[in-house]
Order: sequence, then structure tokens, then C-alpha cells
Amino acid sequence: MAKKEGIRKLFDNIAPDYDKLNHILSLNIDKGWRKKAVREIVDKDAPLEILDVACGTGDFTIEIAQKAAAGSKVVGIDLSEGMMKIGREKIAAAGVAATMVQGDCEELPYGDETFDRISVGFGVRNFEHLEVGLAEMCRVLKKDGKLVILELSVPSSPIVRWCYKFYFLKILPTIGGWVSGDRGAYEYLPASVLRFPAPGRFMQMLSAAGFNSVEHRSLTFGICRMYIGKK
Repeated sequence: MAKKEGIRKLFDNIAPDYDKLNHILSLNIDKGWRKKAVREIVDKDAPLEILDVACGTGDFTIEIAQKAAAGSKVVGIDLSEGMMKIGREKIAAAGVAATMVQGDCEELPYGDETFDRISVGFGVRNFEHLEVGLAEMCRVLKKDGKLVILELSVPSSPIVRWCYKFYFLKILPTIGGWVSGDRGAYEYLPASVLRFPAPGRFMQMLSAAGFNSVEHRSLTFGICRMYIGKK
């Protein structure tokens, strides 16, 4: 099975419990990370065209839509229809102006230079072909537009890294398996973080994809990193 199809099935399967587990297992720290990223994405005074890639159940999409200027267009795209079914319900409940479409993040169904901003919250590590996905995001981003990526990372401090790996590799799969009934999914998720390119390498990949002024910020001892690139 291709990684892409496997990822779609994995997230369809865990979608009903994803939000609950995500907040429990991250101790709600993920909410603060998203708030920092949203400040980089929105312009409160000017309406923007914003694409939230790998939007999942829509937490990032909704927060962006809540903070964006009136008249902004916010679209989320994801492979997993199961995740977006929940996301659409949350969008309706929140009463925000946002839409979600099912699609391949490595073949974005949009023309060149369509969006002012592109966001990715904890999904870029699931791309089957990372370089292709980054190039696609650059293609649909307008000149002078901005890409903001949040992604989990391995802390650089040896002590924090040991605790992080113990939690990620031992505790998280156990709790995730109990609640969702799919331990394998919660073994995949931490493994995907450990396999993801180190910050320096990922910044090189962003530059190679066409982004400039690439930077990254370490959040919460390096557990999460925010990458920013401009076109």
C-alpha cells in the first residue's frame, strides 16, 4: 500500500477520537503553539486568501478564520474525509467563514499564485513526497506571500529528549491504543516525528522548494518548531 493511501486510512480510522487524544496527549500545549502561528498568518486589517494544508479536524483552520480580517477566504484541504467530516461539524458550530475540500496536498487543485498565506499544522511530516508537497505550496502561494508550518520536533537537550522519547514511544501508544483501539496509529505518529528532517535540513528543503527568508523558531524546549518562508 502506498504511504499516501495508508495515511488516509489511518486518519479516517482514528478521526472520532483524534481531537480528544490530541489535547490529552499534548497536555493542551498545542493550543498555545497554534496561537503563535496564527499571529504570523493573519492580517487583521486586510482580507487574505488562506490555505490550510493537511487541515485534519480543523482546529488550525478555525482559529485562522476567527482571527482573519473580514472578507478573508479560508480553505482547508486534507486527504482524510473522515477527519474533515468532523472538521466541517466544528466549523458549523464555531460559525466561522471557512470551507474544507478533500484533496491531495502534493497535487493541490489550485492555480499558480492563488493564496496570500499557506499554513500547515502538524501534517507536513505525513507527506509521502515531502519535496513535492513543499514545491506545490510554493507554486500556489502568491508573490510576497507567506508559508507558516508548525511541526513536532525532537528536542536538542539530552535530558528533555530522553523524557520526550520515553513519553512518545512508550506512554503515547499505550494511551492512544486504549482510547482509540488503534495502537498502531499511535506508534506511527511518534515514529513519524523521529524520522522527520532536522531543522537545518528542513530549512534547506524549504529554500530548495522556492521559499526565501526561511526561518524557524523553537517552541517549548524544541518539542515543536515553527517554520516560516516567504515567496
